[in-house]
Amino acid sequence: MPCGPGTTGLILSGGGARAAYQVGVLQAINELLPDNKFNPFPVICGTSAGAINALALATNATDFSYAVQRMHEVWSNFRCHQVYRTDWPGVLAQALRWTGSNLMGVGRKHPSSLLDNRPLRHLLANSLHFGKIEESLLSGHLRAVSVSAFGYQSAESVCFYQGHERIMPWNRHRRVGVQTPLKLDHLMASAAIPLLFAPVQLNREWFGDGAVRQRAPISPALHLGANRVLVVGVSDNLANDPAAGRRGPRLRSALPPTLAQIGGHLLNSTFVDNLETDVELLERLNRLAGLLPRGAQEHGKGLQQVEVLIISPSEPLDIIAARHRRALPAPLRAFLRGSGATRASGGSVVSYLLFEAEYCRELIALGHRDAMAKREELQRFLGLLCPID
Repeated sequence: MPCGPGTTGLILSGGGARAAYQVGVLQAINELLPDNKFNPFPVICGTSAGAINALALATNATDFSYAVQRMHEVWSNFRCHQVYRTDWPGVLAQALRWTGSNLMGVGRKHPSSLLDNRPLRHLLANSLHFGKIEESLLSGHLRAVSVSAFGYQSAESVCFYQGHERIMPWNRHRRVGVQTPLKLDHLMASAAIPLLFAPVQLNREWFGDGAVRQRAPISPALHLGANRVLVVGVSDNLANDPAAGRRGPRLRSALPPTLAQIGGHLLNSTFVDNLETDVELLERLNRLAGLLPRGAQEHGKGLQQVEVLIISPSEPLDIIAARHRRALPAPLRAFLRGSGATRASGGSVVSYLLFEAEYCRELIALGHRDAMAKREELQRFLGLLCPID
């Protein structure tokens, strides 16, 4: 078990197929643990595809090593047809349904999307046993787990969480916490990428991808009792500091952006930008808390410092995706060709949709390398490097 006080939270961000990177990071952590059955993360928070990984851990929190092994088996053998329909009849039927609903107003009472992700619902229903979350909570292997979703009617980011004890819900500007037993619908709602996957109705409201308008991705872990957090991102922006005040390279010719390029920027702004902003804000608050008298910090007055460790890709995932873009099923390539997604410049969109083993395995390997590159930081953060008295 880790030495030293504190409750460690794990934050798994969203990003479609990019979440395969998180499996490599968890695999490295599993190798570093002296007792790899022990779950080092009492608080686990996930959004979108990160929510799927979060609940895969939570449902097997009594055996961390087994949980990581099962995740690796699934992600390293993924195929797109396990997530959404890729056959010609399925792709064409969904395109006609989307066109009829959004352009002609036919069947507006039913949610529409560009892709039919019912295969993902079937996969998760067979793979995850949600009743085991309560077992993990009762046994003390888990304190709390959460998934975030966006309410289309209320325009609020809602964190659905499950804990053994009563945890006070929160209500901030456009973000709330709701304690409830987590089910498949919560997970499907959190992973419903706007336009691509259909929203899910929970009670009286329709919910979509939790990364939408999630202004404080780290906040749920803190509300659930974590005082140090490991953030596993899916963007190389977190790993590389931007050159302040330095402009990018000058292009020889400025071609109009393709629909895929525009869509890629929109997806990045949804899945990446809020996390980067929240990490920056937390680091500023930590510096401010460090200026307070030590007595005030020890007695819980004012700001408290939160230790943060970030692991994110050291290489751009859109470039990796562009190398594997031909692995997309033929019907989907034809469907996306007009948008420019099948070109090298459309790698950003493809990086979210490419649930193919070749791409996922490369991301898993990258995640493992990046985590091992921070081996000592990880061991210190998890309390594995204990001081000798």
